[in-house]
Amino acid sequence: MSRLDFSPEEFASRRRMVRQAMREQQLDWLVVIHPVCIHWLTGSDAKSYQEFQCLLVAADDESPLTVMTRAGEYNEFVQDALVDVVIAYGGGENADPVEAFLQLVQHLGLSGSRIGMEVPAYYLHPHHYLRIRDALGASLVAEPTHLVHDLKLVKSPAELACIRQAAAKADAAMAVFVSALRAGCSELSVAGEVMHVLMAQGSALAASPINLVSGERSCFSHGAPTERKLRPGDVGNVEFGATHRRYTATIGRNFSLGTPGARMRELHDLVCRASDACMARIRDGVPASEPHAAAKDVISRAGLEDGRVHLTGYGLAPGFPPGWGEPIHMLADSRHTLRAGMVLSVEPPVFIGAEGLGARVIDNVLVTQHGCEILSRFSRDLIVVDP
Repeated sequence: MSRLDFSPEEFASRRRMVRQAMREQQLDWLVVIHPVCIHWLTGSDAKSYQEFQCLLVAADDESPLTVMTRAGEYNEFVQDALVDVVIAYGGGENADPVEAFLQLVQHLGLSGSRIGMEVPAYYLHPHHYLRIRDALGASLVAEPTHLVHDLKLVKSPAELACIRQAAAKADAAMAVFVSALRAGCSELSVAGEVMHVLMAQGSALAASPINLVSGERSCFSHGAPTERKLRPGDVGNVEFGATHRRYTATIGRNFSLGTPGARMRELHDLVCRASDACMARIRDGVPASEPHAAAKDVISRAGLEDGRVHLTGYGLAPGFPPGWGEPIHMLADSRHTLRAGMVLSVEPPVFIGAEGLGARVIDNVLVTQHGCEILSRFSRDLIVVDP
């Protein structure tokens, strides 16, 4: 059960941090909507993010922690989450979640207080947002969507232990991927081998599906596996995530069925050098834009800036569909500063449609005071198998 994944003291510490941040921003209440933030504060693993849900957090320590969810998840929240009050709406018939939310607001006496509300992508319908905004009126004084996210970027020892276990599962699954690579197999069948070993060793489904491309599809940066059969001479790329208690580790590698051509080797070596340049700049206190600039420079000097179709890296979190990333991005306009205890996915890419080729090596790193630690133990070498 998710509420047992961490100690009550760790959950209490998280809530204290959130309430302190709320008081610093002069907020009386925070409406938490993102499922990752609700999970971090309550332990909930519920699928309620498919419909409107929210967690109401008061800045004072005495007010009950109240969650509103669809009726189908009521029992799960009651048994599996550290919340004081669970309010359900709907059930066997449709119900208006915004009306239910406004009734809860009235019941808790939020009117006239200073309310902040998360406005995350994917999890808040724009029509719901507009109705709630208009109904709260002057009480809605801020939209601190990243308040909780920013507090959880630096991982606790218990969280890091989960991520290390997830990384070990990813390494084991990559070894199975290599053994499954052979001509005549479909991309889907190889992906199935990876998913089987992940779940068999205790990894739940990752928040984002596996990417697996080969042959003429190898220039797709996020292609899903298909019925395409692998052939001798194919090159390609694979990326997937493994989880432990929803905490995600990712890994990505390039492969070749038979001896790869010179251009594929060149692209593989290029993204490895870009990754090395990025990781060399990662340490506590460094702006997140700096490692990005180092990786970008390596790729630009090779004349392939147009092939850099993806950010250099991002933070990793407990994932809920459709993604596992945190708001920290390694890009030129990043607002974040790296801190010891953050976990990042490093993955500067090169995908060239005109050549039908692509390359990306994905590793996760733990930011330390003086550098970073690579969490994956699987070789970054270009995977070459006999077809």
